[in-house]
Amino acid sequence: MSPEVFQQKILAWFDLNGRKDLPWQQEISPYRTWLSEVMLQQTQVVTVIPYFNRFIRQFPDVIKLANAPLDTVLQLWAGLGYYARARNLHKTAQIISKKGGAFPDELDLLMELPGIGRSTAGAILSIAFNKSHPILDGNVRRVLARYHAISGWSGHTKVSNKLWHVSSCYTPIERCAEYTQAMMDLGATLCTRSKPQCENCPINFACVARIEDKINILPTPKPTKVMPVKQIVFLVLQNKQGQIRLEKRPETGIWGGLWSFPEFDSFADIQAWCLRNNISIQSATVLDEQRHTFSHFHLDFTAIVVETENPINNVMEVNQAVWYKVEQISSLGLPAPIKRFFKDSPIDF
Repeated sequence: MSPEVFQQKILAWFDLNGRKDLPWQQEISPYRTWLSEVMLQQTQVVTVIPYFNRFIRQFPDVIKLANAPLDTVLQLWAGLGYYARARNLHKTAQIISKKGGAFPDELDLLMELPGIGRSTAGAILSIAFNKSHPILDGNVRRVLARYHAISGWSGHTKVSNKLWHVSSCYTPIERCAEYTQAMMDLGATLCTRSKPQCENCPINFACVARIEDKINILPTPKPTKVMPVKQIVFLVLQNKQGQIRLEKRPETGIWGGLWSFPEFDSFADIQAWCLRNNISIQSATVLDEQRHTFSHFHLDFTAIVVETENPINNVMEVNQAVWYKVEQISSLGLPAPIKRFFKDSPIDF
């Protein structure tokens, strides 16, 4: 099938079946397109919609996002995962704000901004600026890998370059915004990872993977390896005023910039830390171990709730550590398992 016929089939399908009522498709702008594309990285549309709507209500333009405290941005992002995306959003907003608030409309300039790779930049240029640029997000990779039966994990340079070449060949000059959205929609709604609806696909008659019965093995998954397991102990320290001690995590690393419990390797380490800090342990309750899975490792954690009678002021801040009343904690940017802890904990705080 020629690129021209491929484009015609994809666009005809999009005109009849494509998604056109997503919140970021209304009042299209570089800012809204960029925000949605970053949120949609490794995250499904149904999950992103409420987050996007909250962000737009709080930060209707890039200037307001740039002027917001990072804590506020992280609090709105909490639960969406991959928190480097939120930190890069804030950094990029500040860069754009300092340059007058206008997004660059050139690929190289966009890719210089934190958190914007080639595919995200291509989506911004095609959707918001109507400039013809290819994209290669997860959905488009899957469609093209199956259509051409391109084997090999797309993380390998040779495979990735081949997919980029194919994507470039098919991206039209005219109606590039609709084509970009159409390809993402096709992968998200029909050419799905499992149970693809090949019978409804507009290019099924020329799909090599379908013809050769390779749909279930393409695209080639990332080589599997045993996920390492890290074990930690969280100290849930509560004083006699009913306040909980939280620490702000470093900007880099997991849960960067979010508020969490002090973290230790063992209960003995907690005892030693309390002794060094003149904190008396009145009681200690060990809760059941839980697991939180990241993209590259499992985190098994045990929370130990320790009560102390040491007199503490209402809010004491030392080295990014703060004592918070329980009712204040919901307004903070918290990692998903810490949010879940306060929601499901058997302890009545």
